[in-house]
Amino acid sequence: MQRLSSIGLCVGLSIYALPVLAETVVPLKGQTSQQIQQDINDCHATANQGTSTSTPATGGRVRGAAVGAAAGAAGAQVRGRQHDEFYDRVDDDVKQEYRQNRARETAAAGAVVGGARQRQERRAQRNAESTSSSAYTSCLQGKGYQVTP
Repeated sequence: MQRLSSIGLCVGLSIYALPVLAETVVPLKGQTSQQIQQDINDCHATANQGTSTSTPATGGRVRGAAVGAAAGAAGAQVRGRQHDEFYDRVDDDVKQEYRQNRARETAAAGAVVGGARQRQERRAQRNAESTSSSAYTSCLQGKGYQVTP
């Protein structure tokens, strides 16, 4: 009965220690419940040591579009000023429309770039989480536990 209660404790602690990963940890060397808890905590800390726990990447497209729009409008203004003799003769509404068109075009490009960056950040985060999970499992196996998903 003591063996069964330590296994139950181990399963409960493994779910508590890593709520994202529903793994079953079974002691193979008759470890006590205190030893199981200590090993799980140690392995969890070791696995998270090399990874960062940043928040998921969000809003990349919106940020990219905003940056692109600002850059497009500013660039249109600069290009217009390079040709002062013609630019000054153009109606203010036409200037505004030109700046808005450039802002719209570069906002679209910025949204694409922002989306690509966001996808790269998410991929990197998933890889870090996978590496952390592998390190945790390897650590526990090295301490004499069977770990199953």
